[in-house]
Amino acid sequence: MSAATAVRNLGAMPGPVLIFGGPYSNLAATRAMCRQAEDLAIPPERVVCTGDVVAYCAEPVETVRLVRDWGIAVVRGNCEEALGSAAADCGCGFEAGTTCAALATDWYHFANRRIAAADREWMRRLPGSVRFELAGRSVRIVHGGVRQINRFIFPSTAEAVIREELDRAGTDLLVGGHCGIPCAQKIDRRAWLNAGAIGLPANDGTRDGWYLLLHPEGDRIRCRWQRLPYAAEETRQKMLGAGLGGGYAETLRSGLWPSMDVLPAAERARRGTPITLQDLRY
Repeated sequence: MSAATAVRNLGAMPGPVLIFGGPYSNLAATRAMCRQAEDLAIPPERVVCTGDVVAYCAEPVETVRLVRDWGIAVVRGNCEEALGSAAADCGCGFEAGTTCAALATDWYHFANRRIAAADREWMRRLPGSVRFELAGRSVRIVHGGVRQINRFIFPSTAEAVIREELDRAGTDLLVGGHCGIPCAQKIDRRAWLNAGAIGLPANDGTRDGWYLLLHPEGDRIRCRWQRLPYAAEETRQKMLGAGLGGGYAETLRSGLWPSMDVLPAAERARRGTPITLQDLRY
């Protein structure tokens, strides 16, 4: 599956930028993210979502409505690409026959039956990436990879892959989502960052979501990953009530993914270990 070529240029940003991914039909988490942006005094024009507004949880329509009403920039994720065209599956990149693929069937069909035509049109019009300038540095935000919308790039992904993505991006910083785990790799004078996801935990044994703040500090950028606590049990109960009681509902309680099919060995070994990330100054 290829990423859309449309790029939305936001121009020069005058202050901190908040980046988050994977609302995943989790209305409570998305509301918490919106409140956090307000508490940080970051206006909608300086907030970017890396995509997959709709996925695992039980409130796809309500979550899309909140994100659209918020007025933030959104990158098209594979879920938006799939739902926008009413595709047969989510296009997440899971291998056929795996547990991840099987679990995706229920939530995708649940969402696909509920998303209205107007929201599908909005999804089709979303850009494949977003660009802006901050502290004199260029930043590009994608969903998975620059050319492949559902490319998984994990903390342990080889440096050669990161270099390839950075070369394709043509920017100083490249920020992605999709894999659901916040991370960073600094290579030479460039860096790859993943903002993490707010709608599901990061398989680290905690219930929190993650988001990323980019703070301009003179001619440098401070990259800060932050946890997002929210009413996870509320979302879990909504999932159970909607018949989405598979492994992802339990993930909201345990902080552990129901399957690790997509994970490299290094990430499998860190399952259940709370993530700690130091600020990166670029």
